[in-house]
Amino acid sequence: MAAPLTAEQLPFSALLRESTRDVHERAHHSAFMSTLFDGGLTLDGYARLVTQYYFIYQAIEEAADAQRDHPVAAPFVVDELRRVPALEADLAFFLGEDWADRIEPVPATEDYVRRIRTVAFDWPGGYVAHHYTRYLGDLAGGQAVRALLKHTYGVEGPGALFYAFDIGNVPAFRKRYRACLDDAPWDEAERRRIVTETLTAFECNIAVFADLAGELDAFRA
Repeated sequence: MAAPLTAEQLPFSALLRESTRDVHERAHHSAFMSTLFDGGLTLDGYARLVTQYYFIYQAIEEAADAQRDHPVAAPFVVDELRRVPALEADLAFFLGEDWADRIEPVPATEDYVRRIRTVAFDWPGGYVAHHYTRYLGDLAGGQAVRALLKHTYGVEGPGALFYAFDIGNVPAFRKRYRACLDDAPWDEAERRRIVTETLTAFECNIAVFADLAGELDAFRA
């Protein structure tokens, strides 16, 4: 029987997945997300989550523009993934055309955005860490939220556009993305640095959910 692969022998995509498994579960089972999946939030409560995503993705996609011409980061700059236009449309649906004057980040979102601006604009590995954490999660688990919006809240199209990706075959895209991770020219020290930043990105997400959980009493269905 062959010995299991060490961290150094694992493809980088597998190392990232295994290294973040526990923190991913913590994010998925946060009090805010559990309440959402139980149908216990009003749509105003869900709009608070969309608001936080708007600030987060605005920062990540500005980082994408900054990294577009970098040879290592460029394969991860995928314009078809961009979420800000969809988030703007969803916020207009939930809050009205004056949505931009009505939204504000929770403190953890401000910290999250600050972290993205610190590491993702001039460090390709930092950009990829935050890109991976958000977009691959939305392509996978985020589709469960899209189904929830449709079946529990009757929202599809505007209001749920954030989860509507125009990238063709999603499993094939995820396979190509993993290949980009595996083929990137990072040495072991850089891979470990990226894993650490990816864990930080997950912790940032968990902190946002914790701040939103503090508002649950105002948004229970």
